[in-house]
Amino acid sequence: MINEIIVDVGAGEIRVGILEDKELAEIHIERTNHQGLVGNIYRGKVSSVLPGMQAAFIDIGYEKNAFLYVGDAVPQKEYTDDELDVFRDYTGYNITDILKVGQEITVQVIKEPIGTKGPRVSTHITLPGRNLVLLPNADYVGISRRIESDEERQKLKKIAEKLKPENMGLIVRTVSEGKDEADFIEDVSFLTRLWAKIKQSENSGPVPRCIHKDINLIYRSVRDLFTWNIDKFIINDEKEYNKVLELVEMISPVLKNRVELFSKDYAIFDYYQIETKIERALSRKVWLKCGGYIIIDKTEALTVIDVNTGKFVGDNNLEDTVLKTNIEATKEIAKQLRLRDIGGIVIIDFIDMSDSEHQQMVLDSLRQSLKSDRTKTIVLGMTALGLVEMTRKKIRQELATVIKCDCPYCEGTGKINSADTNAVNRLKSNTDQKI
Repeated sequence: MINEIIVDVGAGEIRVGILEDKELAEIHIERTNHQGLVGNIYRGKVSSVLPGMQAAFIDIGYEKNAFLYVGDAVPQKEYTDDELDVFRDYTGYNITDILKVGQEITVQVIKEPIGTKGPRVSTHITLPGRNLVLLPNADYVGISRRIESDEERQKLKKIAEKLKPENMGLIVRTVSEGKDEADFIEDVSFLTRLWAKIKQSENSGPVPRCIHKDINLIYRSVRDLFTWNIDKFIINDEKEYNKVLELVEMISPVLKNRVELFSKDYAIFDYYQIETKIERALSRKVWLKCGGYIIIDKTEALTVIDVNTGKFVGDNNLEDTVLKTNIEATKEIAKQLRLRDIGGIVIIDFIDMSDSEHQQMVLDSLRQSLKSDRTKTIVLGMTALGLVEMTRKKIRQELATVIKCDCPYCEGTGKINSADTNAVNRLKSNTDQKI
């Protein structure tokens, strides 16, 4: 499999596409007039405490107050085996015992503002480096769940425990697999210096204010995405290309020869056919290779995916046709969740299967297909109605929300009055005017 990262530095926005065997797997967009907040650290002030919701609203200087749930305000207890995620044990805590109105507090944005909701924040600060994540307010070591070898996990845990700063925590990232102690020393040194700088600025200056801003999309892509399994990192801006080379030289010199400057007289996303792939990624209907298709519908609370046989008539019998369609659908669903960056609750209506063994095969296929997704997903199982319930961690706005907006005529419903309804309304209007 050939994996490539394509970076389009354009006027007013940066776009990063991840290609896996020429197929678009992920797309990330950051605009200069609306840069992401996730990862930023703020010195804020508690504006209100809501015991009925076990939450508080924090003024961080953004147009909407940030939401702080009690589970994100209590001390970190342990690690959930997931990068940049920790377990929050808030049993027995009351938000009124932790926060008071007017209190100053340091928080980090963990979820972008979405729709009418403001950003979500946490007091559990995480500072990601190339190989490690520093947890300044914790005191434990965790290993990425994607490192499966028990022997490798034990080796990395011993190294991390040796290098762990006193009264702080460390998470070993997936990219660290196979590395030695020498690869982590610079990370620890850089991250502890960064935290010291943040603490120094914490108590000097007006409140609210931003005291640490995460790096932009290009450099986050280098830090978080440009790993040993990426064959090429291609960027179309010479100035940013040189900066990327400098960064790669510092964090992973062996990958430097994989960075390329795109200098053709051609739009880079058009050249790699990413523009057309983005349009397909926004379609409601997605065809499967077998001839079946899936329908993806978004509601306020969740995303619903419906699986249909479509043109696929199968070869042997109905059960076999249904199973093959559902199995192929699991792979496409996993791909679409990642590509569209769909988060929250997802309900999948597979084609009905009476055989419990077939149901388990579909669930196993879905879980296996989701393993390539870096975002945390949980498949809860199949209901009595044959619906599969799952969740995918929501961090940023979905692709469709970033690229498109609601139609002013149908107000996002996808429906407008029929011709008959308009005709009747017109007749009513004329009658009212005569009266």
